[in-house]
Amino acid sequence: MRKIFIIVFLLLAQIAKSQNQLSIPDTLSGTSFDLTVHQDSVQFYPGSITHTYGINGNSYGGPTLIINKGDNISLNVHNNMGDTTTMHWHGLHVAPKNDGGPYSMVMSGMSWNPRFIVRNSAATYWYHPHMMAKTAEQAIKGDIGLIIVRDNAEAVLNLPRHYGVDDFPIIVQSVELNASNQFMPKGMVDSILFVNGTTSPYVSMPSQVVRMRLLNASGERTMNFGCTANKSFYVIGNDDGLLPAPVPAIRIRLSPGERAEVLVDLTGMSGQTIYLKSYASELPTGIQGGPTMVMPAGSPPMNSPLNGIDFNILQINVGAQTATPVTSVPAVLITDTAYLEGSAHTTRTINMTADSLMVMDGPFYFNDSLFNMMRVDYHIPLGNTEIWKLTNQTMVAHPFHIHDVYFYILDRDGNAPPAVERGKKDVVLVQPNETVRFITRFEDFADTTTPYMYHCHILMHEDDGMMGQFVVEKQSNGLPVVNQGNDQLILYPNPVKGLLTIQQRGTSSGHAQVHIYNMLGQCVYKTEHLDRHCQINTAGWSKGVYNLVYTNEGQRLSRNFIVN
Repeated sequence: MRKIFIIVFLLLAQIAKSQNQLSIPDTLSGTSFDLTVHQDSVQFYPGSITHTYGINGNSYGGPTLIINKGDNISLNVHNNMGDTTTMHWHGLHVAPKNDGGPYSMVMSGMSWNPRFIVRNSAATYWYHPHMMAKTAEQAIKGDIGLIIVRDNAEAVLNLPRHYGVDDFPIIVQSVELNASNQFMPKGMVDSILFVNGTTSPYVSMPSQVVRMRLLNASGERTMNFGCTANKSFYVIGNDDGLLPAPVPAIRIRLSPGERAEVLVDLTGMSGQTIYLKSYASELPTGIQGGPTMVMPAGSPPMNSPLNGIDFNILQINVGAQTATPVTSVPAVLITDTAYLEGSAHTTRTINMTADSLMVMDGPFYFNDSLFNMMRVDYHIPLGNTEIWKLTNQTMVAHPFHIHDVYFYILDRDGNAPPAVERGKKDVVLVQPNETVRFITRFEDFADTTTPYMYHCHILMHEDDGMMGQFVVEKQSNGLPVVNQGNDQLILYPNPVKGLLTIQQRGTSSGHAQVHIYNMLGQCVYKTEHLDRHCQINTAGWSKGVYNLVYTNEGQRLSRNFIVN
C-alpha cells in the first residue's frame, strides 16, 4: 500500500509540475483543405517512443480549420495511417454522405473528398475518426483537430479572436499508456493528461480578457473545469453557438465531446500564475472522473489516481497586455430563439440500459439493443421537430451525441437546465437514473441510403455498440422519396442476396480493380475485370454492410452495399 501511495504521489507531483510549453495547433483557412493522416511517434516519457497519428506533418493531432458560415468548402482527407478510417466533422450540419460516419470509410492509401456549404453558426467544433470499433484507438492516438466557424453575428462583437494570442484552443485529453508507453484504447486507468498533445503544459496569456475554447476530447473522463481559487469566468458559448449573454460561472462541466467557450478576465494580473483545473472532487459517483466506483469481481479496474480529486490541467503565466487588448466582457451576445416544445411533431424515447445494474464497463445499450448496421432505428420525416427523451437506467453517466442536428435541452428530471447548458448543443451528459429531454429539428438534408448516427461519446462504449442510426426522408404523399442520384458507379440489386452487378458509366476503359471491405476495414474480396460491367456472387457471405472500391485509370470510386 505504501508503494502504491508513493507512485500516486509522484505521478500527481509530475502532473502539477508544468514543464512543457503548450503547443498551439497551426491553422488552415480558406475554402479548400487538405488533411493527410499519417503514422508518427512522440517521446512523451523516457523509454519506448509512443506510436501516434499525426495530420499534415504534426506528430500528434492536426491543424485547426477556420471556416466561415456560408462558404462552400472542399476537404481532401488522405489516409496514410496504414489502417482504414473515416473523418467525422463533429457538430457540423452536413448531408450524411459528407458526415464522415462509419459508412464513409477511407481505405489506407486512398482519399475522401466531402464538399458542403457551411451552415453552422460561429462556435468551436472538431474533427475525429468514426471507424467501426476503432474510434477510440484512432482518436486517442492523435487523429483529431479543432474547427472554428466564424460568422457575421460573432464578428461584430468585441471578443478576443487573435488565435494563439488572446484566443486559445484548449483540447484536453486523459489517456492511459501501458508499460511500453503505448496508448490503451479503453483507457480506464487514464492518469496522463494532454492539452493540445502536450504533457505538463504551461502557456503565457496577456493580462486582459482572454478566450479559451475548451474541448473535452477524452475517451471517457468528464472534466469539471475551473480556475485557481474559484476565480470566476464567463461562459459565452457551448457546443454549437454563442449564448444570448455571457453567463458568470466558477465551473463548467464538460463530458467527452462537449465544448465551451469561456472568457477569463486577467486584467491587472501580469506576473501572476493561475491554473486551469478540473474540480473532480465535486463530481458525483457514476460520472467517470468522479469518485472511483466499486467494481464487480472480475471487471477491469477503473481506479485512476485522478478519480474524484482536484488536479491541475494547464499552468497559465500572465504576461503583458497586447497592443489592442479586450478589457471588458460584452453584456449581450446574440439573439437565439429555442424551438418551442409545442411545435414538436413527435417524442422519441431512448432508454440507456445494461445487462444488470452491476455492469460498469459495458456493454451498454440503447433500448436494449446494440448497434446493427442492418437496422435503421428511426425513419425521420424531413422538417420534423422532435423531442427526444433520454433515460439512463445504468450506474454510469453517458454523454449522448447526435449527428446532423443541434438541440436545446428542455429539462433534466423536469427541471430547467442551468444557464450554461442553454443554447445549441449536440452532446448532453445523462447521469444514472436521470431523464433528459431535448428538442431538435431535422432540416435541409434527406437521404434514404446513408444514415446518421447517435451514440454515447465515451469512445469505448461507442466502439462496443452503444450507437444507433436514423435516416431523414423527404415525404411525397406520405411516402419516403428515395434519392436515386446520377453516380458513375452503379451497384444493383442493393441489398443483394446472390449476384451483385457492377456497372461503370462513362467512356473510360473497362480494365479495373475491385476490392470489397467489411465494416472493420478488412478486405474480403478482390478481382480484376476487363469490362465496365461485371458480377460478383455474394452467396454465402455474412449479412452486413460492405464497401466496394472500384479503381479504373487512376480514378477510385467507392460505394456501400448490403448483403442480406
